[in-house]
Amino acid sequence: MKRTLLGVLTPSSNTALEPLTSAMVASLPGVSAHFGRFRVTEISLGAGSQGQFEFEPILDAARLLADARVDAIVWSGTSSGWLGFERDERLCAAITAETGVPACTAVLAFNEVMTLTGRRRFGLVTPYLDDVQARIVENYRREGFDCVAERHTGQSVNFEFSEVTEATLTRMAREVATAKPECITTFCTNLNAAHLVPRWEAELGIPVYDTVSTAVWKALRTCGVDARPLAAWGRLFSEDLA
Repeated sequence: MKRTLLGVLTPSSNTALEPLTSAMVASLPGVSAHFGRFRVTEISLGAGSQGQFEFEPILDAARLLADARVDAIVWSGTSSGWLGFERDERLCAAITAETGVPACTAVLAFNEVMTLTGRRRFGLVTPYLDDVQARIVENYRREGFDCVAERHTGQSVNFEFSEVTEATLTRMAREVATAKPECITTFCTNLNAAHLVPRWEAELGIPVYDTVSTAVWKALRTCGVDARPLAAWGRLFSEDLA
């Protein structure tokens, strides 16, 4: 059996991403996820926070993943939501130039899913501060995507994002659903949300694209691995996306 190794870049203070990602790929024979961390502790629009996403620390982590001969490297983070999507595009190019490994990101994957499905109106659920949330909404507006409803918890400490409760996440998903978006995204890879997606989709009748899930979806596609066996994790993995 051919082995497929996914290299996953993750913020240092994330505690939700690794177990969720590992649980997803565990059902795929021969596929494994391998994680590289770089320091991210706080999310804001301040210079110190934005400096956490300079390329060199990320490339250092990517180089170490490349030593394991991974088949793809995915940045499982959402920073380009507020820093600008072109940032992820340049990061992918830099990772591939540096390591020779194909690269992708959670946010560009979410954008690709919306484009492939023709969905332009979305609901946004995050743990972020007001100004970070507003920047995300504006960046999507500039690209022709309409955030018709949003909810956020107003937090900045990255570690604490994973402590947002299931009840809070469910309440926010239900609230944005009242605006009848074409899809909903839980937009932060340190939210414990991906395993809740099937329940929400069944209740709300709306596709939900969690960014931990979009990272896995795109990494698998990059490696040519069929993601349909992960359909139990949500419609993302069973939709016919050519």
